[in-house]
Amino acid sequence: MDRFLKLALTVVILLNSAMLYAQGGTFSVKGRVLDSGNEPLIGATVLEANSYNGVITDVNGDFMLNVSSENSIIEISFLGYKSKQLIASSTNFSAPIVLETDALTLDDVVVIGYGTIKKSDLSGSIVAIKAEDMNRGAVTTPQELLQGKVPGLSVVSGDGAPGSSPIVRIRSGASLNASNDPLIVIDGVPTSNDAAPGAPNALSTINPNDIETFTVLKDASATAIYGSRASNGVIIITTKKGTSDKISVAYNSTYALKDTYNQVDVASSQQYIDMVSSQYAEGTDQGDAVRKLMNLYPGESTNWQDQIYQTGLSTDQNVSVAGKIGFLPFRASLGYNDEIGTIKTSHYKRYTGSINLSPQFFDKHLSVNINAKGTINDNIYADGGAVGSAIYYDPTKPIYADGDYGYNGYFNWSSVVDGVSNANTLASANPMSLLYDRTNSGRTKRVLGSAQIDYKIHGFEDLRANLNLGYDASSSNGTDFVNSGSFQSAKDSEFQNLGRGSSWDNKRENKLLDFYLNYTKNIEAIDSHIDVMGGYSWQHFYYSNHSLGQSNQTSDLGSKKGWSYNNDTQRYTLDDSRVMPYENYLVSFFGRVNFNIKDRYLLTATVRKDGSSRFDENNRWGLFPSAALAWNIANEDFMSDFTRSVSTLKLRVGYGVTGQQEIQDYLYLPTYVFSNNANSNYLGSSFLKPDGYSPDLKWEETETYNIGIDYGFLRNRITGSIEYYQKYTKDLLNTVSTPAGTNFTNQILANVGTMKNEGVEFSINAVAIQTENFSWSVGYNVTWNTSKITKLTANFNPDYEGIVAANAPFGTGVVLSRHQVGYTPYNYWLFQQVYDTEGNPIQNTLVDRNDDGQITADDRYFTEKSPLADYYMGFSSQFKYKNWDLGFNLRASIGNYAFNASNADNGSLNNFGNQGSLNNYNMAAVEYTRFTGNSTVEQKSSDLFLEDASFLKMDNLTFGYTFDKIFTDKISGRLSLSVQNVFTVTKYSGLDPEIPNVNGIDYSIWPRPRTYSLGISLNF
Repeated sequence: MDRFLKLALTVVILLNSAMLYAQGGTFSVKGRVLDSGNEPLIGATVLEANSYNGVITDVNGDFMLNVSSENSIIEISFLGYKSKQLIASSTNFSAPIVLETDALTLDDVVVIGYGTIKKSDLSGSIVAIKAEDMNRGAVTTPQELLQGKVPGLSVVSGDGAPGSSPIVRIRSGASLNASNDPLIVIDGVPTSNDAAPGAPNALSTINPNDIETFTVLKDASATAIYGSRASNGVIIITTKKGTSDKISVAYNSTYALKDTYNQVDVASSQQYIDMVSSQYAEGTDQGDAVRKLMNLYPGESTNWQDQIYQTGLSTDQNVSVAGKIGFLPFRASLGYNDEIGTIKTSHYKRYTGSINLSPQFFDKHLSVNINAKGTINDNIYADGGAVGSAIYYDPTKPIYADGDYGYNGYFNWSSVVDGVSNANTLASANPMSLLYDRTNSGRTKRVLGSAQIDYKIHGFEDLRANLNLGYDASSSNGTDFVNSGSFQSAKDSEFQNLGRGSSWDNKRENKLLDFYLNYTKNIEAIDSHIDVMGGYSWQHFYYSNHSLGQSNQTSDLGSKKGWSYNNDTQRYTLDDSRVMPYENYLVSFFGRVNFNIKDRYLLTATVRKDGSSRFDENNRWGLFPSAALAWNIANEDFMSDFTRSVSTLKLRVGYGVTGQQEIQDYLYLPTYVFSNNANSNYLGSSFLKPDGYSPDLKWEETETYNIGIDYGFLRNRITGSIEYYQKYTKDLLNTVSTPAGTNFTNQILANVGTMKNEGVEFSINAVAIQTENFSWSVGYNVTWNTSKITKLTANFNPDYEGIVAANAPFGTGVVLSRHQVGYTPYNYWLFQQVYDTEGNPIQNTLVDRNDDGQITADDRYFTEKSPLADYYMGFSSQFKYKNWDLGFNLRASIGNYAFNASNADNGSLNNFGNQGSLNNYNMAAVEYTRFTGNSTVEQKSSDLFLEDASFLKMDNLTFGYTFDKIFTDKISGRLSLSVQNVFTVTKYSGLDPEIPNVNGIDYSIWPRPRTYSLGISLNF
C-alpha cells in the first residue's frame, strides 16, 4: 500500500511541478518540509515571492529551487498549515522546515442546534456548507445555493415562474399527510413551514447574499434537539455578521438574461391544415364542421408559444457595509432583485435590508448578537394556464378579432346560433387573453429579528447562560381580477360579462423565547472534555386570513380598491370570507451532553420534551431522545504509522426519535360547520352539522438509526463520508373513513400507519492539485434511498385501496397515483396498455387484469414506480489559475418516473369532439401513439404515458476573474459570467424531466429558462 501510494504521489507531484516552471537563477535553495510530527509534507508549495517560479516537495518532503538572488523571499505553504516566509540565504534551510497546523482550518466550528461544536467533535450526521462553497450565478432563493452539494439532500428546482419555490427533502419524506419540508432555523429562530400567501416560498424573503453558512442536520442524533419539528431534518442558516476589522464595503451586482429555449413540438399552421384535412373526410357532417371552424380566418398563422414567451431579464443589486465603530462590530446590507419573467405579464421584485450588531462587554464575558431583516416581495402573477393554452390552441386563428369571436379584442371560440354569439364554455381561452385580461398581484412584507445574549459567568467561566428572543412576522395582500368583457367573464355563469375579482390579506406571527445554560469543562486527569446544555423554549404561532370576492368594477380595474355597489350594472360584493384567527403554541424542555475522551471517543446524548397545543391534553407531550457514539480511529496510537496517508478516520453510530406535528390546528376538538343539507343539519334550521374530529390524535414519530464513517487522506486533501440509515415512522397520520351512519365529514385524520425509509450516502471531496498558481478541487456525492409504506389502517384490510396521492388534470376525480401498503409513496396506479405484434399501442385496448370481461377501476394496478428517485447525485469541479476560475455543478436523478399527462390528454389525431372548437396537435405524442380516434379516460390513464424521467443536468457553469486591485490598492473585485440550466440529458419526452411537484404529474408546466448572467463584485 505504501509503495503504491508513493508511486501515485510521485506522478501527481511531477504533473503539478510541470505547472510551475523554475526560472533560471543565480542562487540555489534546498530543504525539507515537515509537519509538527516530523513527518514529510508531500506536495507542499515552495515559491519565490512575487513570481511564478516554484516547485513541489517530493515524497520525502525535499525540494530544490533556483531563485534570482540570495535575498529572494521564499514562501512555503500547504493546505491546512500555516505558511512560512524565509530569506533564500537563511541558515534555516539547513534544518528541516516545520509547518504548524492551522487550527482554524482543521478545526472549523460548526453551528448546531443551540450552540456550536468543533467539526472534529461531531458524532451525528451533519454537513456544513460555507458561502464560498455554495452555487453561484443568478440565484434568487436560498435553497438553490445547496443544489447537488449535500448527500441525502434533494433540491428540486421550481418551475420557470419568477421566484418559484424549490422542493427540499432531506433523506426523503417521513410523512404522508403532514409536512415533509425540513425545519428551517434562521439565526436561531425556527421558522414556520407556512409561508404567507403571496410569498413564493418560506425562504423567499431571505437575501442569498446575506447567508454565511448552511448546516444540514440529517440523522436523529443531530436533529432530535429540535424534537417535534425535526422528522424531516433541519437546515440551519447563519447570516453574515459584523467584524472587528476596519470598515469595508462590498457591492455585488448581477445582470441576467433568461431564455425559454425549449418548447413543445406542435403543428405549424400549414401542418395543422394538412393533418386536419387528411383526418376528416370532406362531405361528411364532421368533416364539414371541422373545415368550417378551421377556415374562419383563412391565411392566418400564429405560433402561440412564441406569443406568450419573452426574453426574461433580471438584475440583483446588493451593497453591504461591515466593520467596527468603537466597541460595536456591525454589518448592514441592502438588496434589490428585479425579475421580468419568461411569460409576458409576469414580474417579481424583492427589496431586502438587514443589520447585525455583535458587541462584547466585560472582557468578552457578555456577548450580544442582534439580527434584524426586513423584506418586501412584489409579485405580478401571470396566469399559468396560458402555458397549456398556448401549446394546444388552434394555430390557424389570429390573436385579435372583432365581432362574434372578439372578446375585449381577443379572438376566442364562440357558439353562433341565429346570429347570437355566446362564449363556448367548453373551449380553452386565447392564451393572450389569459395573460392580459387578468390582473393578479400580491405584496408580502416580512420582518425577522433575533436578539441573543450570551453571558459567561464571572468567576465561573465554564458556565454560560444564553437567552434568545426571536420574532418573525409577515403580512401579505393582493388582488386578482378578470376584466369585464373578457372571454373568461363571458363564461362566468353568475356574473356573465361583468368580470369577477377578489382580494386577500393575511398575517403571520412567530414569537420565540429560548433560554439555556451551557457548562463546558476540560477534565485533565482523564484527558477529556465535557459539554452539558439544558434549556427551555416557548414558541407561539399566529395566523389570520381574510379574502373578499367581488365582480369587477370597471374594465380598466381603476376602482378595484373600492367596494361600491352599482345598482345599474349589478356590480356588488359577492363573498366576504373572514377566517377566524387561529394560533398554536409549542413549549419545550431540552438537554444535551457531549463527552470527549482523549479526542478518540465521543458521546452525544440529547433529549427534548415537547408540548403542542395541536393535540389533546392527554396526548400533548412527546419525548424525543437520541444518542450517538463516535470513535476517532485516526487518533489511536496504532494509527501513528499511517499518518502520512490517513488523516481522518471516524466511525459514528446514532439513534434517535423525532416527531411531527405540522398538521391543521385543533383537529381533536369537536366543531360544527355550515351545511345546506337538511338531512345532516343540527337542530333543523340552524344550518349547522357536526364536523369530523380526532380526539385521540397524537404525535407522528420517526425512529432513525445511523452508522457512518468519515475519512480523510493525504492530510485531508481527500475527505468524505459513507453512511447508512434507516427511518421508521409510526403512528403515521392518515385519512380514514368515519363510521357508517354518522353525519360527520366522510374522512378524518388519525394515527394508523407506519412507513420504513432507508438509504446509503457517499461523498468525496478532493483537492486534486494545489499549487501557488493553480488548483483543482472536485466534489461528488451520491444517495440511494427507498421508502415503503408498511401500514395504513388500524386493522388489516386486504381490500383497502390506499390514499389518493394524485388526480389527473383531465376528467373528474381520475386517480393516477396512491399511497398503498407495500409500495413507495406516490406509486402510480394505472391501467396496463396492450400492444400489437410490432410493439405499437392499441388505442382504448387495455389489459383486463381481473378477467371479468370489462375494463373498470378494478383493472388498475400498482406499477411499482413513483416520482421518487432511487439515486440522486451531485458533482462539482472548480479550477483556479492565478486570478482565473472556472467551475461547474452537475446533478443527476436516477429511477424517478413521470406521468406525461399532457401527452395522455392530447395523444390523438382526433382533436374534435363536437365541442365547437379545435385544438392543436402534440406532434411527438401523436407520432408515438398513432391514435386516430377519441381516447377514453381509461386510455389516458394507462401506463403508456408513464416514462422514465431520470436525468443528468449541468445546473451551472461559471467563469470568473478576480482583481487584486482596481485603480487603487483599496479596491478589489471579481467579474464572472455564468450559465444556469446549461443542458439536460434524459430519455423523457416532455420538456423537462424534473417535475416541480411531489406527485410527478407533468401537465403544461411553465418551462425553466436557460439563464445567462454577468456578475460584478467590488470590495472597498
